[in-house]
This record gives sequence, structure tokens and C-alpha cells, in this order.
Amino acid sequence: MLLQLRDVYAGYDGGDILKGVDIAIEQGTTTCIVGPNGAGKSTVLRVLSGLLKPRKGAISFDGRSLVGLSPRQILTLGIVQVPQSHSLFPSMTVHENIELGAYLLKDARLIRNRLQEIQALFPLVKLRAREKAGSLSGGQQRLVEFARCLMLDPRIILLDEPSMGLDPHTFKHVIETIRLLQSNGRTIVLVEQNARTGLSLANQGIVLENGQVRLTGTHTEVLNNPEIARLYLGGTLSNT
Repeated sequence: MLLQLRDVYAGYDGGDILKGVDIAIEQGTTTCIVGPNGAGKSTVLRVLSGLLKPRKGAISFDGRSLVGLSPRQILTLGIVQVPQSHSLFPSMTVHENIELGAYLLKDARLIRNRLQEIQALFPLVKLRAREKAGSLSGGQQRLVEFARCLMLDPRIILLDEPSMGLDPHTFKHVIETIRLLQSNGRTIVLVEQNARTGLSLANQGIVLENGQVRLTGTHTEVLNNPEIARLYLGGTLSNT
């Protein structure tokens, strides 16, 4: 396994949101985490990126412990998060925003090569390079955020609610972009409120409820589980 969480407890102000979470992620796969509001989905991503320290438990990445590492150290290892809220600097150009994604790199030639690769994957990055990021639509900004995260050639990409607040047309483009990342062999951990769409993209589905993993399986197994509808209608998964 490339990434593992074992018996992880974490939360805020002395209260645990995650209560003994166990997750295992294979390289080159997409894992979608779903669950009702407050289940702990985004908290898992914050723990993985180092923004939140676990109170208890183990987190390993390629055999190395992540517990106690700073967000910068975790980023250097190749774990990059695209946050739920828009994170571009609106007064800076698209090109400048993309370059910021390489701020840990010192090799100018490597940066140029990465930029060329990203421009080939995301034509928008080249077409709108000199325009202010704030002039882009919400969906276009999301695509630039995806492009920016690739500047570090990450081993794992954490996507937190990438479709939130998007119109149907832009939503389709975002889904196509996730599929593009998958076709390039990226390992993705996806938190998505739209459970059906998120799970359809995934190799593995994980259902969180009240900070605990209540169901793990292939995306088909999770989608076809009769308890899922009850969970999203405000019920709970049975213990049987």
C-alpha cells in the first residue's frame, strides 16, 4: 500500500472528529470518501496534508511515517491538496499562479519542462497565461488549481469537493479533468458530496459516518449497497 491510516483519531479543540479511522490506498488508484456532513471526510484530507495533527494512530506513506511532519515536509514527499475553496491569487496572472506551484523546486530547467507538460495537458493554462486569475470563471479557476498542483509532480493528489458550486457544464469539465489525471497514472484521494459521481470515478469507495469507516469496497459494491440510500437520507448504516 502506498498510503495507510491505522486507528487514527483527530479533531479540534479537544474533540475527536475521526475516531479510529483505518484506510489503505494503493498506488495508481482513485479512492473516493463519501458520507454525510460532519462525518469527517475533509478532516481525513487535513490529516494527510499535515494541516491537522492526529491525536492518536499511525499514518504511513511509502513506508515512512507522516505523523509529526509539517505540511511543507509532506508536500515535499509528494502529497498535494487541491482545497475545497478557490485558492488562486486573483490579482496575479494564471502563469504566475502556476509558477507558485513549483515554489519548492530550485531547478529552472525542470520548472520549464513541467510547465510545458502542464500546458499540453491544460491548454487553458497557455491560452490565458497573461490574464488575471480573478478574471476566470469558477470552473476555469478550478482547472488552473489542478494544473498548479502538478508542478510538483505529486505522488498523491488530495481533492476536496472539486465539484462544489459548479454549474453542470463546468462540472462536466472538472470530471473530465479528474479522468485525465487518472489516465496519467495519478493516485487520487477524492472527497465528494455528490456520492454517485465521486464513486463512479473511483476504484475504491469509503463511507464515513460519525468519524468512523462504516463501509469499504469497490465503487460498485458501495453504490449498490442498500444501506447507502438510508445513510444519505439521514439514517445510519446498520451494524450487521
